[in-house]
Formats: sequence, structure tokens, C-alpha cells
Amino acid sequence: MVFWEGYLSDESMGTFAPIVLYWLYAGMYQLLPPLEQFRLHTRKEEEQKNLVKLSAVVKGVLLQQLVQATVAQALFTITSKASSSGVIMQPSIPVQLLQILVAMLVMDTWQYFVHRYMHQNMFLYRHVHSQHHKLVVPYAIGALYNHPLEGLLLDTFGGALSFLISGMTARTAVIFFCFAVMKTVDDHCGLWLPGNIFHIFFQNNTAYHDIHHQLQGTKFNYSQPFFSIWDKLLGTYLPYSLVKREAGGFEARPIKD
Repeated sequence: MVFWEGYLSDESMGTFAPIVLYWLYAGMYQLLPPLEQFRLHTRKEEEQKNLVKLSAVVKGVLLQQLVQATVAQALFTITSKASSSGVIMQPSIPVQLLQILVAMLVMDTWQYFVHRYMHQNMFLYRHVHSQHHKLVVPYAIGALYNHPLEGLLLDTFGGALSFLISGMTARTAVIFFCFAVMKTVDDHCGLWLPGNIFHIFFQNNTAYHDIHHQLQGTKFNYSQPFFSIWDKLLGTYLPYSLVKREAGGFEARPIKD
């Protein structure tokens, strides 16, 4: 039993809940007071370094979400396995948790290698992936600001593969995709807030990804959105230290040998 049962199908919830949650969660960060004591970059740096306006970022994210919703609805329709009574049998909680873990690993693997290739292939970087890096100082609403081709290859296809390979139902997918959206938004929020559960349980976090957005870190820390396994296995992991700035806030500084 889930709270949306009787109101929305699992397929509709899996399609639209991650989109609604994205704007609610990212919007929460956007509406917070300055919180300079927790920022990884100052407001002045954000204004000076970023190369795209907020309005363009919002339009870019909405376009990507339109494509994602279309693909998700088609995918759920094709893979729906209702019984003769019209009821979809849900696996046990341990099985669902295992499916979510498998989906996380699949998504991480897909995104690492596609993301890394988009940096190594100069044509793809210049014409596709560089759009995301126009946000030199990341912020929450820009988490899904990508070139449409990158959004399709990296996020939409990555999510579809994670869903298919893990074998999860649409109901489990609601949990997985909502969690993935919150994690992605948090990684781009630019804040190091005390007690942040993502920072406690994941080494791949806001500061980890901030290093990648810095000029000296663009060839490192490709892993997203959950773990740092592939970076560590393949030598692209760049450790960092979190240093307090005199003027307030923190700075993620790469540590190089």
C-alpha cells in the first residue's frame, strides 16, 4: 500500500513525481537565505563565473524533463506486467532494496563512462558537455542543466538501463528515481550544510562534485550520482580538503601528489 494508490498509477507517479520533487527540492535551496557560512563559493563568484542566466537554465531543465517523461511513460507502458486481475505483484522489501542497489550501480557505471568520454572527446565536450560546465559554480536548479543530447544519453538512457537491468517494478522505480533526483540536486547545491544525510552516507557529495566543476578538476571525479567506485578503480579520483574561508563558508581544495 502506498499513499498514491487509488489516485495515480505507479507508472504516472514514476513519470511525474521525480519532476515535481526536482522543483520542490531545488526550489527549497533557491529560496534559502544566503547562508554564506555554508557556501562552497561566494555569491559574487557565482555571479561572475557562471556563463548562463537562470532563465536559460530553467528552460534547459524543463526540456530535459519533457524528454525524460516521454521516455519514462513509454518504458513503463512496455514493461508493465499486470496479472489477469490487473494487479501487479510487488516483490518483498529485501528484493526491492537489492533492486535499488543494482540500479544505483548500473546508473553509476553508465554515467561514469559516458561522462568521462564527453570530457575526453573534444568535439563532444565543446559542442555538448560544455553546456553543463557553463555553471562553473553549481547551484541546485542547474543540476539537470545539460545539452539535450547529453540529457538523453547520460540521464534518460542511464535511468532506463537502471530500471530494466534491475528488474524493478514501476512502484519501486518511484522510490529509486525520486532518490536519484534528490541526490543529483544535492550534489549541485553548492552548500555544505551540517547534518546533511547525503554527506554522511556518500563520499560522492556536494564538495566531491564541486571539485569536478573547478578548472583543475575537470579531468577528475567523473563519478555520479552515488558512489566514487569507478574514479578510484580507474585513477580519476581527486581527493580534496574542505577549508574554512576567512570571509565565511568553505572551499573544496584539490589535493594533488
